[in-house]
Amino acid sequence: MSYLSRLFLLISVLLFCTGFSPEKSATQQSSLPRYLKTTKAPISTINIVNIFPHDPESFTQGLVYHKGYLYESTGLNGKSLLKKIDLKSGKVIREIKLDEEYFGEGMAILGNKIYQLTWQNQIGFIYDLASFRKTGNFSYQGEGWGLTTDGETLFMSDGSSVISCIDPVSFAVIRKIKVSDVKMPVNNLNELEFIRGEIWANVFMEDIIARISPQTGKVLGWIDLSRLRSMFPSQAEREALNGIAYDPDGDRIFVTGKYWPNIFEIKLQNRRK
Repeated sequence: MSYLSRLFLLISVLLFCTGFSPEKSATQQSSLPRYLKTTKAPISTINIVNIFPHDPESFTQGLVYHKGYLYESTGLNGKSLLKKIDLKSGKVIREIKLDEEYFGEGMAILGNKIYQLTWQNQIGFIYDLASFRKTGNFSYQGEGWGLTTDGETLFMSDGSSVISCIDPVSFAVIRKIKVSDVKMPVNNLNELEFIRGEIWANVFMEDIIARISPQTGKVLGWIDLSRLRSMFPSQAEREALNGIAYDPDGDRIFVTGKYWPNIFEIKLQNRRK
């Protein structure tokens, strides 16, 4: 056997023992969400800290943690709800149903008010936080997708790469944030949450979260949540990842999705390029 033949055989054995194959490597690469294939921003994976029950019939559009409870906005005409939920049991404490003409979307809590978007009606609703009594409404241009707040301003997504900063009193657009990863616009921004000085955004139909600078719109990093789908029974209905909530006092992060049977408390790990 020639030297080159022996070398080729040795390499083949080593690759076999390590489980490497070009086909497997190509498959893993192709299964990556598209933004993770080209990004130069750090990518984080996750550890699952806790798993909580979630109504598998909830078409989740918005999720907020506030003083020990979860608040959830759900979608679909005729099925859209605003709910207050006990985190540990999943029990609904209070809920209000939207009229059939409205498709519920993202929500945010600011002061003693809940703000809830609708998809294509260009109208949002304001509720009293304690009673869930509707106290007003507001209007906006385009579609309503995600909503969050830094405690002063509302941030709204519309399914594009733009996040609008909105005054919570006049509802005027103060400025617009164009979100990009280097020079590539990040489209389909969905549910939003303000976490540790950043805007975190679900990307529609992708199992990823973008960490966004509210000042520049630059993607500061990505979170890969693809492993969560393996946590469900094979027969479970699992639509898009959608729903991010943050407990600032406990520094806890919760995520879920449309029709997902669980809410996951997660921590970031393995920050890598």
